[in-house]
Amino acid sequence: MDITKVGVARKLQLEELECLRMEAYENARIYKEKTKAFHDHHIRKKDFQEGDEVFLYNSRLKFMPGKLRSRWEGPFKVNEVKPYGVVELFDPQSDTTFKVNGHRVKKYHDYKSPREVDVLLHEDAPKGEEA
Repeated sequence: MDITKVGVARKLQLEELECLRMEAYENARIYKEKTKAFHDHHIRKKDFQEGDEVFLYNSRLKFMPGKLRSRWEGPFKVNEVKPYGVVELFDPQSDTTFKVNGHRVKKYHDYKSPREVDVLLHEDAPKGEEA
């Protein structure tokens, strides 16, 4: 065996291995970009304004028993929306303010009943004939 031929063959193998490795890195990068784009497309934006009423998720409740207990507390009022998803809430019951992550908050949609209700009474409603 010629040592120079073996050396050249070994260098070609190493070069081929390096090309396969770089191709695998490129494929992994493309896969991650597509997965991130798919994930980001399905995220719902949460836009809060000052004065909105919101519920706060109580993450500690999952360690306590009671499967029918609600994990949402509130409603609280939004005092201020800060950068990077921080929301400052105001608790009207205790008159305190505190900051939470925006992921733990969802909007509270209060049911507003109509102020006036029309009541219709049927006077002299028809009665079934007696035989």
